[in-house]
Amino acid sequence: MQLGLIGLGRMGANIARRLMRDKHDVVVYNRSLDKVKALQDEGAIGVDSVEKLVAQLAKPRAIWVMLPAGNVTEHMIDTLAGLLEPGDIIIDGGNTMYKDDMRRAKALKARQLEYVDVGTSGGIWGLERGYCMMIGGEDKVVRHLDPLFSCLAPGLGNIERTPGRDGRDDRPERGYIHAGPAGAGHFVKMVHNGIEYGLMQAYAEGFDILKTKNSDQLPEDQRLDINVADVAEVWRRGSVVSSWLLDLTAIALAKDAKLNGFSGEVADSGEGRWTVDAAVEQAVPAPVLATSLFARFRSRQDATFADKVLSAMRFGFGGHVEEKK
Repeated sequence: MQLGLIGLGRMGANIARRLMRDKHDVVVYNRSLDKVKALQDEGAIGVDSVEKLVAQLAKPRAIWVMLPAGNVTEHMIDTLAGLLEPGDIIIDGGNTMYKDDMRRAKALKARQLEYVDVGTSGGIWGLERGYCMMIGGEDKVVRHLDPLFSCLAPGLGNIERTPGRDGRDDRPERGYIHAGPAGAGHFVKMVHNGIEYGLMQAYAEGFDILKTKNSDQLPEDQRLDINVADVAEVWRRGSVVSSWLLDLTAIALAKDAKLNGFSGEVADSGEGRWTVDAAVEQAVPAPVLATSLFARFRSRQDATFADKVLSAMRFGFGGHVEEKK
């Protein structure tokens, strides 16, 4: 299948590579043309403008926008809307606010253009591991794009199958889901990221408690010099708290148990805030998710070892580098 892809950052370039590995035809554009050239050398069709990207695609065109949420993505979708023809499809694979998806889908439908939102999880590891995708849009359009989603998804892998799912849609087992109409994909991904905040905060606080058991704030006979790297490693193996986030924590602590390479000033990319906003709108108690968001705000004023653990996890799964003041 053919796909146009705009945005070749940490995830976009590897999405293109995974599709090409499965023999899909990918036309790529990025503002930095050196990234286009790199993928062109690997077999993609590279172009130096959005107009040329549209011209290279057969109808009905499918164009995946993988840019930072907000004005950059908004401008690109507006630009595409002026170039595309009825029946063409715009896919937003970034971390867009789901209400923006609903608005865009309605506006594009009036122009006979299709819109699909894809909440995409997998970070910098997606090329090999695959991407977990949460998709919003009309069923016929999502079905049309299924060869792309099936290729990008992790697949069944070696995870034990869940009892009781016989006869159901097998896409969730293969790592992607049609969550509902436009906006549903990014809504599910938003809550996913809110939960991620809470999980990361729990790990971070736990490791902070372990590390500070040797603090000079305690009486000497109450101190324990716990090897936090070894704790992370043993918890990975058979513990009920094992997870990929814990794997990444173990990797970071094995490199440097003090995490001196991190300041602990933890950024938030928006989805945690939106999840808390949704909880308020829907009158759903979410104290853990709200507290984990506020902890990130606090980290920018008074960072702790827990905040360094958070930064290490964010760098591990997404390549997020701490912002320099």
